[in-house]
Amino acid sequence: MRLGIISDTHGHVKYATEGVAALEAAGVDAVLHCGDIGVPAIIPLFAGWPTHFVFGNTDHDLEDLKYAMQEAGQTCHDRFGDITLNNRRIAVLHGDDTSRLMGAISSQDYDLVCYGHTHEREQHQQGKTLVLNPGAVYRASPHTVAIVDLTDMSAEHIVVESADV
Repeated sequence: MRLGIISDTHGHVKYATEGVAALEAAGVDAVLHCGDIGVPAIIPLFAGWPTHFVFGNTDHDLEDLKYAMQEAGQTCHDRFGDITLNNRRIAVLHGDDTSRLMGAISSQDYDLVCYGHTHEREQHQQGKTLVLNPGAVYRASPHTVAIVDLTDMSAEHIVVESADV
């Protein structure tokens, strides 16, 4: 199972659409959005997959975002998601709550911990846990998303192509 990870769309539909196109080209089966969604118009862009969303520190219209997720048949985990996909336990959060992020990582309860917030892509292994930040599709250079193959826990970052000239 190929899992797409995206973060920090900040309501920018154009950049989010480009990130979604990169995930589609990579052939993902499901998506995690690590917060700072921005506006409800972002949610329908993920209609092609089951998508798990968490809120970030700049997500303010939570009821409108939750409603959009419900209308789209997607899953809202509020500020922290603890999900199992392909027999892998995954934590998804925004990352602005550093103690919660570090707690999820150090617990070694998760195969994968995904977070955003910093707008910087990174991945590292800490014990049994793969820790991954996909980067961002807004206010990042370059814009990036990430793919994790849950079968072998391999991960890669993908630079999102922009139509900007």
